[in-house]
Amino acid sequence: MWEEKIGLQLYSVRDDMQSDFAGTLKKVKEMGYTAVEFAGLYGHSPQEVKEMCAEAGLIPLSAHVPFVEMMADPEGVVKCYKQIGCQYIVIPYLTEEYRPGAEKFDEVIRGARVIGEAAAKEGMVLQYHNHDFEFTKINGEYALDVLYKEVDPKFLQTQIDTCWVNVAGEDPAAYVRKYAGRIPTVHLKDFAGAKSENMYALIGIDEDKKKDTGAFEFRPLGKGLQNIPEIVAASIESGAKWFIVEQDQPSMGLSPLECARVSVDYLKKVLADF
Repeated sequence: MWEEKIGLQLYSVRDDMQSDFAGTLKKVKEMGYTAVEFAGLYGHSPQEVKEMCAEAGLIPLSAHVPFVEMMADPEGVVKCYKQIGCQYIVIPYLTEEYRPGAEKFDEVIRGARVIGEAAAKEGMVLQYHNHDFEFTKINGEYALDVLYKEVDPKFLQTQIDTCWVNVAGEDPAAYVRKYAGRIPTVHLKDFAGAKSENMYALIGIDEDKKKDTGAFEFRPLGKGLQNIPEIVAASIESGAKWFIVEQDQPSMGLSPLECARVSVDYLKKVLADF
C-alpha cells in the first residue's frame, strides 16, 4: 500500500520538465512514482497539465507556488491548481524580506490564513514547506512553530522538509511526530556534508554566490546522512498520507532523473516493511 504513496517534487527534474513536460511525466511514472508535486507549469494551461498527468497515469497531488504569487490572487491560484486536480497547495519558500526576524514575517502569518481560507473553500489544503531559516527563534519559540500556532490547522497543514529540519539541528523524526495529525505529506530528502553559508545556491537561489563545493550536497535517498527508515516510521505513525521525494541538485555523477530513480527504488524497499 505505502509503495503506492510516493510522489516526486518536479523541481528535482526541472530542466527535463522545461524541455519535455509530457515525456518527463511519463518517465517519472515508469520509475515507480504514482504522484507528482508541481513547481511551475512551464507555460502549460491547467487543462493541458491535467490531461498530461492523466495520460502518464500520475496523480497531480500538490503544487509549490510562490507566496507572493498566491497573495496576489489567492482565489485564482487555488482554482488553477484545483482544475489540475491537486489536493494540496504549498507555500514553498520565503525570500529574505518575509523570513522570521524580517519586517514582513507577520504578513506570512496573515497571508497563510487568507490563502488557507481560499483553499478550504475549494476543498483543498494549504501547507507550508520549511527550510532551515524558520528555526530562528521568536520569543523563545521557533518561527515555524509560531506560524503553526498562529494559523488554525483547518487553514494550514505542515509539509515538513526533513532534510532542512536536520540541517537546522533538530531530529527530523521527532519533529514529524510533533505535528502528528497535521502532516498529510512529508518531504524526504537526503544530504551529505554540513551546513554551509551558500547552501541556497544549491537549490537554484542566490546562484550568483560562490558555491561551497564539498561542504554540503543533496543526495538520493539512502545515500546520505538521513535515517530514512526512522523518518518514514514517524511519518506513518503521525498520520502522513504521502511521501514526496525531492533532490534540489543531482550528485554522485548522476543526472536528475537517475537520482530520482535511485530514490524511489530505495524508498520502495523501506516502505515494503510497513
